[in-house]
Amino acid sequence: MVARFDTVFHSGTVVNHDGVARRDIGIRNGRIAALGTIDPAHAGEAIDCTGLTILPGVIDTQVHFREPGLEHKEDLESGSRAAVMGGVTCVFELPNTEPQTTTAAALNDKLARARGRMHCDHAFFIGGTVENADRLGGLERLPGCAGVNVVIGAANGSVPAEDDSRIAEILRGISRRATFHAEYEPRLAARKGLAEAGRPETHPLWRDETAALQATERLLRLARAAGKRIHILHVTTAEEIALLAEHKDVASVEVTPHHLSLTALAYRRLGTRIQINPPIRDDRHNVALWHGIANGVVDILGSDHAPHTLDEKAEAYPGSPSGMPGVQTLVPIMLDHVHSAHMTIERFVDMTSHGPARLFQIAGKGRIAAGFDADLTVIDRNLSRMITDDWIVSKAGWTPYAGLTVFGWPVGTVVRGRRVMWEGEVLAAGTGRPVRFLEALEPAP
Repeated sequence: MVARFDTVFHSGTVVNHDGVARRDIGIRNGRIAALGTIDPAHAGEAIDCTGLTILPGVIDTQVHFREPGLEHKEDLESGSRAAVMGGVTCVFELPNTEPQTTTAAALNDKLARARGRMHCDHAFFIGGTVENADRLGGLERLPGCAGVNVVIGAANGSVPAEDDSRIAEILRGISRRATFHAEYEPRLAARKGLAEAGRPETHPLWRDETAALQATERLLRLARAAGKRIHILHVTTAEEIALLAEHKDVASVEVTPHHLSLTALAYRRLGTRIQINPPIRDDRHNVALWHGIANGVVDILGSDHAPHTLDEKAEAYPGSPSGMPGVQTLVPIMLDHVHSAHMTIERFVDMTSHGPARLFQIAGKGRIAAGFDADLTVIDRNLSRMITDDWIVSKAGWTPYAGLTVFGWPVGTVVRGRRVMWEGEVLAAGTGRPVRFLEALEPAP
């Protein structure tokens, strides 16, 4: 008998747009060809998924893979290896490398570096700056570009911090949804003295909730005036959640696993390892983020994977760098929250697959449906494992969750029908491709 499918994943529980049910998935030419009951004999390869749950491939829309310029912390190969080890099939990488990704040449350089090295599919943000504001409308539509990213503070070099007219210029020139790191730089500068030497627990006192709220208020005002869509990265405060609930027509919302899983009490144990911008905050804000998930204000999850070496993290605060690894732990940490009934498996899928595809208009990803790329995250919801530093394949080699036992684990990562990771082993190296976007489709040749 001639095989009708290249591969069939059979006897697994599939979570997709019409619920949770036992289904088989038939794959042909890297795309999903059929769902339902499929005879494994009709496939060139049949993979038994009895007892496993199959999700649409997890999309992490905020990672920092540090290449070019900072490869001692991470590079595109090692970061994407960490992604697929953790069940992530697609990543969007931010522009704060050295040099920053603010030109077509810099974007094309990243795409060239990714070719044959990245294990998952990928796209790269263009950084919006004073210098390139008049060119962003063209840059955001280049192949492999995830859109425009702006940090409205000194952390991103030449990005405007205080001049509303410059941010308005960026918004006027673009048509796609732009992403923003929202902390108000003048307030951070004024409060820098509150960051006490050797006391990382003062990090959220320096970079307080008001600095975040003021920046988000400013962005909402500018976005509404321009009639443009914005996406606020790593929202951390109760006040922002309440405000953003009133502006869902122009603003979408990301939260991170670390802001959902850690509170300010963890500074006592982990110190600068959990120093990140915006900071880990107290219980009040953690509760509000979960409320934002429950009531639908929050759209998606992003890991904000931003690795530094342990030697760098050991520097005395506030000289220590902000950021932590997270792409490899996103899935197991959030599956543990599913196990603890903090959220449903359907809501997890909405925030990591359907949501990213909807917000960023990703072509052919985000659903287990006929005609879509066969991107799958295969999990064992009954598998309990301890997260260890030894498991982390990022160049950082550590995680703030070391020693934590979680329930639910990624056992397979499938990218366009190919098993890239299976049972903890990377099987297919360097097969990732650039993501395509509905708002920037290339014309047929």
